[in-house]
Amino acid sequence: MKRKTLLFLSLALITGLIGFTGLSFSGIEIVRVMFLIFADLLIISLMAKLFFPDKSKVKYQPVDRK
Repeated sequence: MKRKTLLFLSLALITGLIGFTGLSFSGIEIVRVMFLIFADLLIISLMAKLFFPDKSKVKYQPVDRK
């Protein structure tokens, strides 16, 4: 999910431009719903990056047991 942030951003922008620029065709409602879905997935992906960073960047320190 975290690796797909740019994909969700581009899909949300494309569907937002198609759905909310005044175009009218028979499937415009579907495009608008897809925009909402992609925007939600983008927000979830950004929050996952914020709250759950990569484990490869975390430094583990040994604990001295006495």
